[in-house]
Amino acid sequence: MKYLSSNLRFLRKQKGITQNDLADQLDVQRTMISAYEDGRSEPKLLTLGKLCDVLDVGMEELLNHDIEGLGRKAIQNRGINILTIACDENDQENITLVGQKASAGYLNGFADTEYMESLPQFQIPTLSKQATYRAFELAGDSMLPLTSGTIVIGAYVDQINDIKSGKTYVLVTDTEGVVYKRVFNYLSDNGKLFLVSDNEHYKPYEVKGESVREVWEAKAFISTDFPNPGDKKQPLTLEDLGEMISDIRADLRTLKG
Repeated sequence: MKYLSSNLRFLRKQKGITQNDLADQLDVQRTMISAYEDGRSEPKLLTLGKLCDVLDVGMEELLNHDIEGLGRKAIQNRGINILTIACDENDQENITLVGQKASAGYLNGFADTEYMESLPQFQIPTLSKQATYRAFELAGDSMLPLTSGTIVIGAYVDQINDIKSGKTYVLVTDTEGVVYKRVFNYLSDNGKLFLVSDNEHYKPYEVKGESVREVWEAKAFISTDFPNPGDKKQPLTLEDLGEMISDIRADLRTLKG
């Protein structure tokens, strides 16, 4: 529990919680909170679990990561991730297509050369040669006007902290599988990403940064479903993004409440 006391004090103050408030939520005396923060006492396992819930932090990060000195664990630069890619006879990178049926297997096979070579491959000459791309077939209607069967082409993002709030990404996660969402980056605040569907009928949700295996920033899409003129929407403006972020903050307050 090397960093428990300092992390507890830092996260409590960051959230604007007094020692009395925290003691009430944990059902302990305020003097126990002071003892935890001074390193004079250590919480029992049950209390430790409650602390993690209140402070919105994983137990391993709370105990063993210097949050105040280094920032949240999710924003730390990751080691080099060796991508499995396919090339043509001229050694030019192909774009590997992960279809709807293949998305479940992709979680276990994205580092397997034989598995990746078994998937369809193609090239788009107009894309920049400065990035590695992968294509994912969408399922469902959560990201309308992009319909089920649309193929989203993403450029690989090496560091998760480089995610820009309000842009759309394909995320490969341990908890949610392969998802395409509009992403808002709260990694430095609580170690999580907030995922929003463009279809307002779907509720937003959070994923922990540690559960994200790959990030692909959407750059293009391929669809056989031609849009109707009546369905055309105005481009997303800064005002639209501002309203979306305000709504998301309200949702976050509701979730934390």
